Amino acid sequence: MRIVCIGGGPAGLYLGLLMKRRHPEHVITVVERNKPYDTFGWGVVFSDAMMSAMRLADPESAAEIEDAFNHWDDIELVFKGTRQRTTGHGFIGIGRKHLLNILQRRCEALGVELVFEREVESDLEYPDADLIVACDGVNSRIRARYAEQFQPDMVIRPNRFIWLGTKKAFDAFTFDFQKTEHGWFQAHIYKFDAETSTFIVETTEEAYNAHGLGELDQQASIEFCEKIFAETLDGAKLLTNARHLRGSAWLNFSRLICGKWSVFNGKSHVVLMGDAAHTAHFAIGSGTKLALDDAIELANQFDRHGHGRAGIETVLDAYEEVRRVDVARIQNAARNAMEWFEVVGHRYADTLEPPQFFYSMLTRSQRISHENLRLRDRSWLEGFERWFAERSGIAVKDGERVPPPMLTPHRVRGLSLANRIMVSPMAMYSAQDGLIDDFHIAHLGARAMGGAALVFAEMTCVSPDARITPGCLGLWNDAQAAQWRRLVELVHGVGHAKVGIQLGHAGRKGATRVPWEGIDQPLESGEWPLISASALPYLPHSQMPRTMDRSDMDRVRDDFVAATGRAAAAGVEWLELHCAHGYLLSSFLSPLTNRRTDEYGGSHENRARFPLEVFKAMRAVWPSDRPMSVRLSCHDWTDGGNIPADAAVFAAMFKEAGADLIDCSSGQVWKDERPIYGRLFQTPFADLIRNEVGIETIAVGAISEADHANSILAAGRADLCAIARPHLADPAWTLHEAARIGITKVEWPKQYLSAKGQYETNLARAAAASAQ
Repeated sequence: MRIVCIGGGPAGLYLGLLMKRRHPEHVITVVERNKPYDTFGWGVVFSDAMMSAMRLADPESAAEIEDAFNHWDDIELVFKGTRQRTTGHGFIGIGRKHLLNILQRRCEALGVELVFEREVESDLEYPDADLIVACDGVNSRIRARYAEQFQPDMVIRPNRFIWLGTKKAFDAFTFDFQKTEHGWFQAHIYKFDAETSTFIVETTEEAYNAHGLGELDQQASIEFCEKIFAETLDGAKLLTNARHLRGSAWLNFSRLICGKWSVFNGKSHVVLMGDAAHTAHFAIGSGTKLALDDAIELANQFDRHGHGRAGIETVLDAYEEVRRVDVARIQNAARNAMEWFEVVGHRYADTLEPPQFFYSMLTRSQRISHENLRLRDRSWLEGFERWFAERSGIAVKDGERVPPPMLTPHRVRGLSLANRIMVSPMAMYSAQDGLIDDFHIAHLGARAMGGAALVFAEMTCVSPDARITPGCLGLWNDAQAAQWRRLVELVHGVGHAKVGIQLGHAGRKGATRVPWEGIDQPLESGEWPLISASALPYLPHSQMPRTMDRSDMDRVRDDFVAATGRAAAAGVEWLELHCAHGYLLSSFLSPLTNRRTDEYGGSHENRARFPLEVFKAMRAVWPSDRPMSVRLSCHDWTDGGNIPADAAVFAAMFKEAGADLIDCSSGQVWKDERPIYGRLFQTPFADLIRNEVGIETIAVGAISEADHANSILAAGRADLCAIARPHLADPAWTLHEAARIGITKVEWPKQYLSAKGQYETNLARAAAASAQ
């Protein structure tokens, strides 16, 4: 084949040498706009896994690259007058120029033609090429020519950064955070040869503008950064090799995703690689890795399907299918890390103490978890766990195993929880006339013995017409209150767990069948009239609710207050108001479901007016020493709905009204929603509200392991974790997860003690066997 790589960066050079090495008959040209053996940029970072892949792909260049690498294991944080360090992270750095020079020499040795100092305007300049590889960077001209086919989605991120270097060799990947009168600046620093380090300085657009950095030339910007980071530089100067750029050289990162990666131009197949196809923020240092992995996979697909013209389309389709998955994974991690740095000042640096700030930074991408940190640096993590435990009121003796964050106690008002795990409210739809029955006693009693500190029953309705289905629990009469007293006494009699109640009103989502007869489907008979913020049915064929008037509001408020009083009298220790998932109070908060033009619609204040009225009336009769939380849908997952920033506004209002925590869920407000699911996918909402609004939060959603919970709590992303489906599958989830991570000093029900030792022994045997 005749192959032309437009762009002489890592992607184009590596593909050229791999294809020539595997099939010397190919005629391959790599075209580069720069001079021979010249490039811009400082150092790049690899992982050990990347080097393993390169050794397999081309041992010769891998050996030379590896000889030139600088290895280091440590990460150091400079923050608020402290220096903290952890080890075991396994970074490899090399100068970008050195890397490209090695690949250029390898290409020449294999017979790849290198063309320098040529600007390629169009792929049509090479009509005889069978395959044109567009690896001409994030501003790819080739991609722009076929934008309709490639469907590029480019987002310019808000932070500013400047890519510098220094002739000081740092022995750790160093992060330095410094606060100025206008905001925080952070430096990402890593060595890439014996005497030189990359020094990237980043800040917010607000700080950038306030300091007038856009008005400075490069030298003035360098002097500004030298002053801010003077202590870390210790007399060393900052350098730039981007004199070719006009102005100050401060840039915005461009996040790129393409809908398609290849096209046929009528004569040649054109495929995107590297930054022309996708970008990953430098916060996790994976841009070069992605480019090299692209080259390896494309070459591998030619090996599988044949090095000939006839199979090119099949190869390109397979290449994209395989790479899209890995790229999405890396981009998700890079997005998490990027967004962490974009909000680091006001969300974390201003609020977190140095040890927790360091933990938050280390886990910013959500690829590194609590137990992964233990594998990397046990000593550091156990020191952090000791710090966290002491702040939770635990005095740990020397030599004792420190409890992980999820097993530390937590106090809210006058209530002390034995740990930070709660059984989330989960609808069972198995009540008769709203009454707790033997099923609920067995169901909740089992979970009360499972180790969680707080056990919630399902959403409990404040009136008969507040139910979702005829099978919902209620608390509108004395008979129901008596059964709640029975439940409280049972839970208190079998362990340390406390009892919580979530009070709610279904609103427009009421009068439906139980889920196993049709989720959200309206009752065929026995339905009751519905009310909501506005007259909008949940499904097109659902019952039309009536728009609430003031008399409706008075009645509903009084129903919530009456149920609150019954819950308090029954001995319930925690009260949560349900303002999420499209139910009645949620329907006021979301602009999707609130179309009112009176004082209860429009602005945030108006939409929150009635939910806040209900909350304040409940808080007034709920005992002052008992906690009260609010469940919010923090994202409606559809255009025109609430987003996390809106949830933060509502959270601040509930905080001012006396809420102790916000239970951060999302969705279920609008039927056409499109949630983005994933591990811990709702935790960012809890993180934002906790650290920007300044109120404790509960994280929910796709938390299924102790490792997940410990990572969330240790990083300060939430104060409690609500576990739902895992508790359905395993009532003793907390006890079992504690045993799985080696924590044996956990209280089991005395009746089950004979099983505890055997369970722990079996886990230890299984772990030993898997390690062999």
